[in-house]
Amino acid sequence: MKEYVIKSVTTNDVKELQTISRETFKKTFDPYTAPDDMARFLKEDYDTNKLIKEINNPNSRFFFLIVEDEVAGYLKVNVGDAQTEKLKPNALEVERIYLREKFQHRRLGLVLIKYAEELARKENKDYMWLGVYAKNLVAQKFYAKDGFERVSQHVFQVGDDAQIDYLLAKELN
Repeated sequence: MKEYVIKSVTTNDVKELQTISRETFKKTFDPYTAPDDMARFLKEDYDTNKLIKEINNPNSRFFFLIVEDEVAGYLKVNVGDAQTEKLKPNALEVERIYLREKFQHRRLGLVLIKYAEELARKENKDYMWLGVYAKNLVAQKFYAKDGFERVSQHVFQVGDDAQIDYLLAKELN
């Protein structure tokens, strides 16, 4: 028996999505981000109406990872014009992949990235890609082990702070 369930997120789940989004982003990036920039980002980027619009976008999908009857983490993938960059043709973007702290180091990040890859393969995508913060060496190592290679970079704006994300891609064929 699997010890987890992956569930599609709907607009009924927006409050839970907002809670986990704010919690995990803050936990991950607080050490690198000024308090004012963090507060502004969490308020604006995870605004209820903005999240509902993203959930309703047919080219974006959110998934909750449920472990021990609790939302342990979540995944957001984009295709087509929902992607944050036109990085590769016929690609699926992993825009967000986060786990709550108590669920980290249990190979659940691998569950989510492999789920995204399964979606990409089912949809005959040639590539998967994602952005990872330049200072997040643990995440970079994780993605490298899964076959992702750095192909570019872009600015990820957090409040007034222009942070650098490395763009990593993985060929699927």
